[in-house]
Amino acid sequence: MIKKLKDIDLKVVLEETKHFFQIFVLNPFIYLLKGEKRIANIDILQDYIQRKSAFITQETLFGYLKTRIGTNYVKMYENNDFVVSINIAKWNIYLIAIQDMLFFTFSYLYAKNRYQNTADAKILFQKILDKELHEKDHPLPSDIYQKRLKQFEERIQNISWMTYYKEDPFKTSSESLHYWAPVADELKNLDKAIVINSMQLKWQNIVKEFIKINDINIVA
Repeated sequence: MIKKLKDIDLKVVLEETKHFFQIFVLNPFIYLLKGEKRIANIDILQDYIQRKSAFITQETLFGYLKTRIGTNYVKMYENNDFVVSINIAKWNIYLIAIQDMLFFTFSYLYAKNRYQNTADAKILFQKILDKELHEKDHPLPSDIYQKRLKQFEERIQNISWMTYYKEDPFKTSSESLHYWAPVADELKNLDKAIVINSMQLKWQNIVKEFIKINDINIVA
């Protein structure tokens, strides 16, 4: 999964890290200061899902790494393999978080009879993937694109829109944090329950916020 050291372009890795800082740290922080606007249509919902998924990914992944690595956390960025593995983890966790958030929001809207066109969930996911895939400087890796698109298509076939939102809707992304975090397996095994629970708790805050600011009410 991780490229051999001789094949890694450190400049590219550092630039990609800056790109992720913009997506996962700076943008969510700006909206935190400004406050969230009401979710009045699907376009606003798409933006909200992307930002909140990025925020959750950043908070949980980096929080876990800082806790596990401790005072050597900053020094680890001098290790090229570690930086590459973080970028791989971020892409995967981020896209799975988007899946969960899409399924949750569309299930909630469907069950509350506020928006019935669940086919739009797939359209929004495709838009997000295409946007990331064609990002000029730091595009989504094509192999991750294909893997996450396939995963989404498999999951959506088994979704119960009436009940998904209340049946542990963020289980998959929480488990992906544990799976993809670049931490030794023997340590991750010890941390599993805590890591998964930490993400679940942060998702609960997003759920409360979404319900509070959601204004979508389009009955087909």
